[in-house]
Amino acid sequence: MAPWSDEEATDAALLATERKNIARHGYGVKGFVLSMIVTAVHLSDGDINANQIGDIVAWGHELLDHPIELLDGVADTVDALSRTHRLLVITKGDLNDQMTKVARSGLANRFWRVEVVAEKDEATYASVLDRLGIQPSDFVMVGNSIRSDVLPVLGIGGRAVHVPHTTTWILEEPDPKAVAAVRFPVLDRLADLPALLADWSVA
Repeated sequence: MAPWSDEEATDAALLATERKNIARHGYGVKGFVLSMIVTAVHLSDGDINANQIGDIVAWGHELLDHPIELLDGVADTVDALSRTHRLLVITKGDLNDQMTKVARSGLANRFWRVEVVAEKDEATYASVLDRLGIQPSDFVMVGNSIRSDVLPVLGIGGRAVHVPHTTTWILEEPDPKAVAAVRFPVLDRLADLPALLADWSVA
């Protein structure tokens, strides 16, 4: 955002805009790009020009078109689990973007269902499982966000497994007190999941 703002101030302003806009724009690249444009207009006091806004939009297109890169072991693990379990993807964000990601991953035919939701909270998980006829006690959520993938599922009586990513978006940081109040397994890699599920099935 030079010459109007330094990197630290820009990041803080963008984060504040994202917090305010999530309820309106939702999650995903499109909402992020809109927040970037709003932030740019604000920080520049309206001086940013059409070409510069076009650069932000073009960067957003690059994010949308970026190749899907699966982490090591993911394809083999999903393939193996699809033979023994019904695999349900629950993801939040823009419907078109998320469905396109699943299709481009090469794993779409391994999933029983794909559900794109506006938010991952207890009410949403309960609604999805009820609609699909799944008891929470029969459901295991696996994900990299404690706030979105673990805590709400535990809250409705399901089970959850945390597979941390190298970075966590600040808006996905969980409440430390909520984390301390529950227990859940943490795996270094998704490839370790089949063994954990096998242990649970005989426990």
